[in-house]
Amino acid sequence: MARYADEGHRVRVLTCTGGERGDILNPNILHVDDMIGTRQQEMAQAAEILGVEHEWLGYVDSGLPEGDPLPPLPEGCFALQNTEEATAAVVKTIREFKPDVVVTYDENGGYPHPDHIKVHAVSVRAWDAAADPKFHPELGEPWEIKKLYYTHGFVSRRFELLEQELETALEQSSGSEIPRDALDRISLWRKMPDIFPRVTTRVKVGDYFERRNDALRAHATQVDPDGPFFITTPEMERKVWPTEEFELAKSRVETQIPETDLFAGL
Repeated sequence: MARYADEGHRVRVLTCTGGERGDILNPNILHVDDMIGTRQQEMAQAAEILGVEHEWLGYVDSGLPEGDPLPPLPEGCFALQNTEEATAAVVKTIREFKPDVVVTYDENGGYPHPDHIKVHAVSVRAWDAAADPKFHPELGEPWEIKKLYYTHGFVSRRFELLEQELETALEQSSGSEIPRDALDRISLWRKMPDIFPRVTTRVKVGDYFERRNDALRAHATQVDPDGPFFITTPEMERKVWPTEEFELAKSRVETQIPETDLFAGL
């Protein structure tokens, strides 16, 4: 997002819920009185760092259910909303903003958070609905999105290579610069299913890793500053894996796979 904003594209992030049922994952923050207000401030700071626009849809967070069997989702949450009604809210934004490219979750939600899965369903439906003049014409003139991507952040091969680089760094140092449990923590992420065979598009963004980290830290309630996301340095990541990965799910333009640009063919 930062790269394309710097290149002159308008970039807008659409957030469906307020995150009010989210956990506090930063051990340095023990309590938050106003979770919604706090996360609004965090998002505003992250958007400013990245140089992007931002919009809230205003749905209620579903939370991440845990247990066996899983408990029912809370009444009124986003995951239980009527998909057509939620699609209409997204279509209104699409017809106003007129994006050429939309990036969303895949059918698994990146990880199976019920709100992420709902976002996938709504995004796929909006691909057709935004362009259909019969779908809620009061929401604006029809607009055809040119390309729809799924974001694939948890590529196991990436973490495998980073682990190897960390092993080398640990062998060559006294260990004072790198936590000794770093390998254990990064190995947890390698246990994610291998999504790399689905990747169609790798975008070079190594120059933006520092801003990415700053934007991530802005979400202070959701991120442990000493957690797995920050085990490796931007320099190490640029050397090992300087790209972010996407899957071209739908396209109305011709393009050649593999791609190196989300705007390829436009």
